[in-house]
Amino acid sequence: MFGWKIERSEGSLEYWNITTGNPDEPGIDGGLMKRQGGEPGADTPIGTYICTIDVPNIDEYLRRIQKNGGIVTMEKKPIRGVGWYAYCLDTEKNVFGVMQPDKEAR
Repeated sequence: MFGWKIERSEGSLEYWNITTGNPDEPGIDGGLMKRQGGEPGADTPIGTYICTIDVPNIDEYLRRIQKNGGIVTMEKKPIRGVGWYAYCLDTEKNVFGVMQPDKEAR
């Protein structure tokens, strides 16, 4: 969806390596593992950071997220002079954000 490469790591742990761009350049490469515990409820407070991903067109990415089974939990809103952001849930109910930089956002 974001053009990332995701591959399962070798070994017994269910862990996925994520490459977000050229390995020779700075980026946010990392990994994911299965949640340790139950699915959070709608009223569960967020007890961790929210990974927010820069996108070139927030409206297009919100459509893609919904098309792929995600849920938009907070429609796009401006951060004055910074850009547009929205919060979503992935198919496993993990919260994440998308941000379109736009210095003209009001």
